Amino acid sequence: MRIRIVDAFTDRPFAGNPAGVLLLDTDTFPDDDRLQRIAAEVNLSETAFAHPLPEGAEADWALRWFTPTTEVKMCGHATLATAHVLHTTGAATGTVRFATLSGVLSATADDSGTITLDFPTARLTALDVPQGTDGAADALGARILSAHHTSPHIDYLLVEVADETTVRTLSPDLAALARTGHHGCAVTAAAEDPARGYDFVSRFFAPAFGTDEDPVTGSAHTALAPFWSARLGRTELTGFQASARGGLVRTALHGDRTLLTGTAVTVIDGELLT
Repeated sequence: MRIRIVDAFTDRPFAGNPAGVLLLDTDTFPDDDRLQRIAAEVNLSETAFAHPLPEGAEADWALRWFTPTTEVKMCGHATLATAHVLHTTGAATGTVRFATLSGVLSATADDSGTITLDFPTARLTALDVPQGTDGAADALGARILSAHHTSPHIDYLLVEVADETTVRTLSPDLAALARTGHHGCAVTAAAEDPARGYDFVSRFFAPAFGTDEDPVTGSAHTALAPFWSARLGRTELTGFQASARGGLVRTALHGDRTLLTGTAVTVIDGELLT
């Protein structure tokens, strides 16, 4: 198998969120244990596996995502990375449709290499603070202003904190955060200075799934987009995920669909030998 490492939601190498991408030349996936072992070996937040579907199928490619420890239902940055590989290698042009555990998702590339993902918008359910946050405030070490549960394709806790500085300086108790019972926790605040080119900031932690902090999380932006669109009164926004690597995600809210736009860079291209 040919394997690539792609930095997603960035226009330069060694930034954004790295994902493993394996394009298979078979019409089925290998067994789940092999996929999981490969993802554990790659040891990135997600590794994407895709194989082409026959003409007339509901999509062009079948796509699955694995963390080092488990399969997930949705991953934005690894989808962006997969679409980037398909387009840069000439395996696809224009819009590519992926059959996934979250339904058919599409990725559309323009002439500049920018890719827009069409994902389902997360449903937000408000939680009581602090009773409904399962100890997240203590785990994060920050006061929570508001909290929401996100569903159905992602089971994240979305929490709002006071300001951008709080988001950037968080040093959570990851073991305690893993015990909250959510697949991940997105922490967000409004941008201190929108003139910097983004409207809100976030960080994302998923220690229960083998990822202490995810550098740039596309799936979380399907919840961040409706949350901040309601607050800011605009359907098109830009989020900055303030991890050590950092990355920008442009969002456009269209009811039950959210468009996520970014770029990607291939940094490693090799062969899986076993």
